[in-house]
Amino acid sequence: MTDLYSVSEQNDLENSESISLLEIVLRFARYWKWFVLGIVLALAGVFLYLRYTTPVYNVSSSIVLKEARDQRMEPSISGMDGIQLGGLGAVANLENEIYILQSRSIIRDVINRLNLHTSYVVSGRIKSNDLYKRSPVIVSMDQGNLDKLTQNISFNMTTNESDGTITISGLENEKEVDTVFTTLPAIIDTPQGHISFTKRPDTELGHYEMNVVIMHPNEVIDHYRKRLSVQQASKQASVLNLSINTPYPEKGKDFLNMLVEVYNNETIEDNKMEAFNTQAFINERIAIINRELSDAERSVEDYKQQEGLSDLQIDLQRNMQMGSQYEQQLVQVETQLNIVNSLSEYVRNPNNANKTIPANVGIEDPNLAATTSEYNRLVLERERLSQSMTADNPAMIRLEEQIAGLRENINSSISSVQQGLNIQRRDARNQANIYGGRIGVMPTQEREFMELSREQQIKASLFLMLLQKREENALELAATANSAKVLDEALTEGQVSPRKMILLLAALMLGVLIPAGIIYLNELLQYKVRTRSDVDRLSKVPVLGEIPKHKEEKNVVVDEQGNDSIDEAFRMARTNLLLTLGTDNKVVTVTSTVAGEGKTFVAINMALSTAFLNKKVLLIGLDLRIPRLREHLKLETKNGMTNYLSGFEKNIDNLIVQSGLHPNLFVIAAGPVPPNPAELLSRPSLDKAIGSLREEFDYIFIDSSPSALVTDTLVMNRVTDATLYVCRMDFSSKGNIRFANNLMQQNKLNNMLLVINDVADFHRGYGYGYGYGFGYGYGNKKKSKRRKKS
Repeated sequence: MTDLYSVSEQNDLENSESISLLEIVLRFARYWKWFVLGIVLALAGVFLYLRYTTPVYNVSSSIVLKEARDQRMEPSISGMDGIQLGGLGAVANLENEIYILQSRSIIRDVINRLNLHTSYVVSGRIKSNDLYKRSPVIVSMDQGNLDKLTQNISFNMTTNESDGTITISGLENEKEVDTVFTTLPAIIDTPQGHISFTKRPDTELGHYEMNVVIMHPNEVIDHYRKRLSVQQASKQASVLNLSINTPYPEKGKDFLNMLVEVYNNETIEDNKMEAFNTQAFINERIAIINRELSDAERSVEDYKQQEGLSDLQIDLQRNMQMGSQYEQQLVQVETQLNIVNSLSEYVRNPNNANKTIPANVGIEDPNLAATTSEYNRLVLERERLSQSMTADNPAMIRLEEQIAGLRENINSSISSVQQGLNIQRRDARNQANIYGGRIGVMPTQEREFMELSREQQIKASLFLMLLQKREENALELAATANSAKVLDEALTEGQVSPRKMILLLAALMLGVLIPAGIIYLNELLQYKVRTRSDVDRLSKVPVLGEIPKHKEEKNVVVDEQGNDSIDEAFRMARTNLLLTLGTDNKVVTVTSTVAGEGKTFVAINMALSTAFLNKKVLLIGLDLRIPRLREHLKLETKNGMTNYLSGFEKNIDNLIVQSGLHPNLFVIAAGPVPPNPAELLSRPSLDKAIGSLREEFDYIFIDSSPSALVTDTLVMNRVTDATLYVCRMDFSSKGNIRFANNLMQQNKLNNMLLVINDVADFHRGYGYGYGYGFGYGYGNKKKSKRRKKS
């Protein structure tokens, strides 16, 4: 018998593993209406959300930034060959340009130009819509009044095409204002300022009822900054992708296009500022050199008149030719030195500390020119970043440090250039003195004339060079180009929210998961045994069989010729029981944890099903406290086991009566209810009676008391060969199964076998026993119905 239990447990384990997934599916499939309702409600919610939610679209554009010129126009005295215009290339600091594009100052300018702080909202049946440029009337306020707004201004505006009127109402919160305009432009005075109304060009007045809202620019700036995205296309390219999420694609396109335009305008203004500073410096130097050149020419003229000189002597030209070359070199060096000295005075002047340094003034040193160009670029970059960053920003601090370092480098470069030019001037002067000594015999007048003429030539060369640089700077000022070139015009990429497919999938998931969660939570909180899986999970007692739920309120449900599922279920339980008992064991006690679980029902039908095998079967009622056997079988006798155990009846055979159900089934009722059932069952007379009945009957079934309420079943366990422990679906608690486990572990009941009663989903079944039985019974039932019809 122990081996049979182990085999049965192994089969149950394998069976439960094989049907675990099916069991889960079937458990939830019973509540399919819940899932259908959940999915319908979720889809209805998504439909309503999509219907009443304003969609948001993504508008994107891309630009490429041009490289700032870092090679300035090279100095040239004789021509204009030094002019070099910049082209496309990598930008020195692309992150700074991204910050600039997202700065409040640029976005404020965009909003003010497009008048985005004013909305023209028309209420529809489902959603509201902003007319934007389709509004026939433009409502605006002065920038100063907009910046002073403490709260939004909202009023209703109605346009009427038939009579050409514009009605304004609800402008003030405390006082209702109704104003009608027949002509435009018009103005309304409010405590917040003047509000102007103008006709939009090329737009029909139409008939509109709209709500006009004027917001503070800062509120609109924050709205657009949060939705604006500026990202670098790749690390190797100076291409920026601009995108913005907005419910109104037309607004988004205008915003991105205007953003690029404002950015280019500010860049052009920065470049012009640098060119204007250079122009001012050159004009100042031209004025000074012009005066000095005039003085030099006047001195030469006065000296010639005074000394009566006209031309150089022919015999001195050969000696003066070589000296003239060094004199020319000395002139060039003097010119460069004069410019460098002027530039040094400009750089060291504290008033010019935050200004750009003139870069195109004719200095031939390439290092100084490159350093000056980089310094000017950083100064302009600091000027632009200061509009969107504070002085304590790490980027601003780092930029200030770079500017300070470059200014020190410029001072060092100027000193180095000055030192080199001084050396060149000394060498040229020495060579000129050598050749000058050769003409020492020249008249004093000629030498003095040469000195005056040399000074005149220096001033004239410097004056011509400054005039050339002024023209070059004017050309640069006129040729200023945009800093950003549009690669892709602003286009609507598509709808970003709400995502219909994602919402539908989420609705389907919620429609399934929420009912599943409720069902699962209900299963967790359920304290009763509801499914076979609950029994398998909790019970350690081998399962003998399952008894399906029957609709008719009958105590005797098995039929010898019946093929219903309940008949097959009792046959399967009977077969398993007989295999378990073997040939020597005959006495089977039927009990349960509490009353109402169907132990008497199982005892009657198990005994009757066994009698169908042509076996002589006895059914004894030993539930002495609440006897039900006589009532269920409608027996006429009032005597029973209590008469024999009390000693009033000496012969046990006198208590045996026919069941009236089958010739092979006999019954001994419980008899009158005694005051001491446990004591009666403890008497040896019970052992004597059972021993005698064993010789007379093939099988004996005992209807006992519930095991958890009284000790009667445990007391009479000594005469029992096997115990059928009955639990009932949707009635027995999980604690009842644990109580049965304790009885088996403590060996208080012999050879316990579990019978699951009142199985509602028996037609879904577990194992071979049900599957074959139901299929066979169902098929025969249909055949019998066809026979009756025929």
